[in-house]
Amino acid sequence: MTERQTITPAHRYRNNDKLIGIGNEFWDMSERHGLAGIVADYDAGTGVLRATEGHDFIPAGHEFVNFSCCSYLDLDSHPEVIEGAVDALRRYGVLDHCIARSRVQIPAMQELEISLGELFGAQVVCSIAASTATFGLLPLIASGHLGNGTRPLMIFDKNAHVSMANVKPVCADETEVVTSRHHDLDFIEDMCKKYAQVAYVCDGSDSLGGYAPVKELAELQDRYGLLVYYDDSHSLSAYGERGIGYVRTHHPAPDERTITVVTLNKAFGTSGAAVVLDGQSKQTLRIIERFGGALNYSQLLDTASVGAGLASAEIHRTDELTTLQNRLYGNIELFDSLVHTDQAGSTFPIRLVPMSDATVIEAGRRVIEAGFYVSPVFFPIVARGTAGLRVMMRAGQTEQQIRDLGKVLVEVGARPAGPPAAEALR
Repeated sequence: MTERQTITPAHRYRNNDKLIGIGNEFWDMSERHGLAGIVADYDAGTGVLRATEGHDFIPAGHEFVNFSCCSYLDLDSHPEVIEGAVDALRRYGVLDHCIARSRVQIPAMQELEISLGELFGAQVVCSIAASTATFGLLPLIASGHLGNGTRPLMIFDKNAHVSMANVKPVCADETEVVTSRHHDLDFIEDMCKKYAQVAYVCDGSDSLGGYAPVKELAELQDRYGLLVYYDDSHSLSAYGERGIGYVRTHHPAPDERTITVVTLNKAFGTSGAAVVLDGQSKQTLRIIERFGGALNYSQLLDTASVGAGLASAEIHRTDELTTLQNRLYGNIELFDSLVHTDQAGSTFPIRLVPMSDATVIEAGRRVIEAGFYVSPVFFPIVARGTAGLRVMMRAGQTEQQIRDLGKVLVEVGARPAGPPAAEALR
């Protein structure tokens, strides 16, 4: 019998053996300690969750406040958003019009894209998820069909979210792909001098607390024609006038060389995603619509999500949004006065409380037992040896909840905020 051949992977752009081999051990530990796989009811009135299934450490009925939720303005439970979803179902009488949008679409989707386009001052294409949009758009950038027609060198930031990093192998089948150190402007400029076209892929606001150097990248765009692809999901709604996000607030003049994708599932409070574009021709928009992968499959935003999105967009046009943003910033400032993190002093709603790999799971368990949930993060979510407890601030959290959480975090090993840090926040 002929010996069967085995395959040795190249691992040029991803390595599941490494990711799963190391990361899954921490996920298993998290689940064993009641920090993953949690099933809980949510009380919209109090913002408290109640475990519905028992666990060795977390009994059924245990109540806790979720400090690991991305709904930074609590719009996902806003009465007008809920009613917007119901109203859209009544108006259009169908939940999910299951056909590719390039063939037939109901007016609801078009209505949402027009509303968001006016809100952002841009062209908008909606998607079922930011990761779906990214998987459809990045290969079009790699082939030069979304750009100036030249296949670019694709530079992926080392810390780019997994939704972008996972598309590296697909892009590499169309063009050359490299990975840079985090926001390495010198490397990006060197590549711009060497290659006829360069595209840089990064987070505008990342999931561990930080913003991209948007102004500096805009200078490279003007000087070399650099194309930048941002995922600005964590700052949408929580940052900027009318909640337009960090990238559009700080970019001096976005044009066709800047492409931004944002999820509507976080601070915007609804569902789906928006691709934010400037100066694209109708022909390019049709290419995106027809060849952007799942952007054109029969898996579009359902009618309820569209209705909720329209309602949230209207809230973004009112003073209520500013009120919610200010409440969020006040809660962030209070937390920074209690617990030391490297993100202290910024408006970013995520704080990473440093812990060692050996202590992060036990610390997280003690926190949830005390009535608060903060998610332990570890490799591959963060670099090896930089584990921590990820705390997410929201507008609806009370002062007492934040103070109580800060006390518990210090008890489990967090460093309290010292006088210099507290003074800087005044």
